[in-house]
Amino acid sequence: MRIKTKITFGVGLLFLLILALATISGWYVYKLKKDTSNILVANYKTLQYSRNMLLALEETAGDKNALDRFQKNLDLQEKNVTEPGEVEATKTIITHFEQFKKQPEDTLLVSDIRKDITEVMRLNMEAINHKSDIADETAQEAIVIITITGALCFLIAFILLVNLPSNIANPIKELTESIKEIAGQNYKKKVNFESHNEFGDLAKSFNTMAEKLEEYAESKLGKILKGKKRIETLIDNLHDPIIGIDENKKVLFANEKALLISGLKKEELIGKKIQDIAVTNDLVRTIIKDIFNKKEEKTETEQLKIYADAKESYFEKEIIDINIIPTGEEQSEFIGQVIFLRNITPFKELDLAKTNFMSTVSHEFKTPIASIQMGIQLLENNQIGVLNKEQLELLSSIKDDTTRLLRITGELLNITQVESGAIQVNLLATEIQPIISYAVNANRAAADNRNIKIDIEIDNTHKITADSEKTAWVLTNLISNAVRYSYENSIIYVKTKQIDNQVQFSVTDSGQGIQSQFLNKVFERYFRIPGTKKEGTGLGLSISKEFIQAQGGEIWLESEYGVGSTFHFTLNTADKVQ
Repeated sequence: MRIKTKITFGVGLLFLLILALATISGWYVYKLKKDTSNILVANYKTLQYSRNMLLALEETAGDKNALDRFQKNLDLQEKNVTEPGEVEATKTIITHFEQFKKQPEDTLLVSDIRKDITEVMRLNMEAINHKSDIADETAQEAIVIITITGALCFLIAFILLVNLPSNIANPIKELTESIKEIAGQNYKKKVNFESHNEFGDLAKSFNTMAEKLEEYAESKLGKILKGKKRIETLIDNLHDPIIGIDENKKVLFANEKALLISGLKKEELIGKKIQDIAVTNDLVRTIIKDIFNKKEEKTETEQLKIYADAKESYFEKEIIDINIIPTGEEQSEFIGQVIFLRNITPFKELDLAKTNFMSTVSHEFKTPIASIQMGIQLLENNQIGVLNKEQLELLSSIKDDTTRLLRITGELLNITQVESGAIQVNLLATEIQPIISYAVNANRAAADNRNIKIDIEIDNTHKITADSEKTAWVLTNLISNAVRYSYENSIIYVKTKQIDNQVQFSVTDSGQGIQSQFLNKVFERYFRIPGTKKEGTGLGLSISKEFIQAQGGEIWLESEYGVGSTFHFTLNTADKVQ
């Protein structure tokens, strides 16, 4: 509970109890006043009237006005009747007094009137005693209630007196001692208060201050300079170019490799805003273009071709944001960026050698494969000779393996084109129908062997801007995969539809589908879904992606495991403004 709340609660409760004490005391004083008033007013008047009537009765013999005074007091008494039985006694006095006025000499009537007045006086005296007892009880009750309320007020006031000063004074005392320790350069001293009141907030701020003072005290200038020199030496000895900038895009450091490839001197780079340098330096402009990119999504790693080390070299650019959490703080703070240019030239050279090797081997394989196919065709010709059943089965197996080897060789040649960047795309206005017909006919035999029907739906007659040969290859590959992975006696749907200035091709199979964790990997080279027993090199979809993107289109997959898959790709219409 916060200190302010404690004080407000304690003082407020004490105030309420004092108010209750005053209210109860006033109530009982009023009640006592009321009971006392009843005693002094009504009963006292009755006794006064009775006394006056007795005196008037004694003077009737010698005073003519005595009867009038008696009558006057009797009338007042008749109006002042308050006690039980007093009405009957007063009426008796009235009756006997009327008789007395007619027979003044009758002494018995005088005696009866005295008795009647005495009875009225007796009734009021008893009432006075009774009301006095009630007033005593009220007084006793008032004493008890007021005493209890007063004791409760005293107890709360005592608790506040004992606890409240210590709750305020003790933390202040501890804080004072900690300040003295800090003044004596003992920055390890910490203040520990409960974290839910004002002193908890004060302790947190004080401890943060102590940590920052400790950090400052330990950061000796010599140590800082030595650490700075160590980091600068480490950066300068890196074999990859590296540039560091602060949060205001001012260059903090650049190693020798970075200066070498940029053609700049250190004084031309260090301390200058990097966007100002980029105005006159093409390489720096290329490097920093992503720094001012406001897009939230992270871009792919970019490869740069730079002339360095007396040859064309390849570098992979990576920009790293530097965020730190200041001492005693909780939120991170952006303080700058580091630009890495990782030299990947040796890997690029190895990759190029691998691509050349694959291209050479693939070309060399084509000639013997063609010879093998020619030999198979000659053996299938009965003019050469008739083969028995076992020989025909063996020949069919060789033919299937040769066809598969030829397809793999073709895919390797395509992938070498992709990797070498030598894809030749001939974009022309092309009809859609011939491309689909070619792809479907190329897979017709395989589909018929499994009793699979290919359903074609073309909903537009627009031409597309495409390389018909490569587009037909992609569509043939997608339909071939659909036939390979669909169940027998099923249907494959080949559809096109126009969306704005693009035509979307779709191939839907009725196979098992692809699990969600593999959807983003099917277009990677050599990837095959784990557990599949179907043949394939894992290159077809990768080549398809490269061919479609080279034509300015996109390719993607939708699949539901257990239901089937749909491959889509888009190409621009021939009338789209380029």
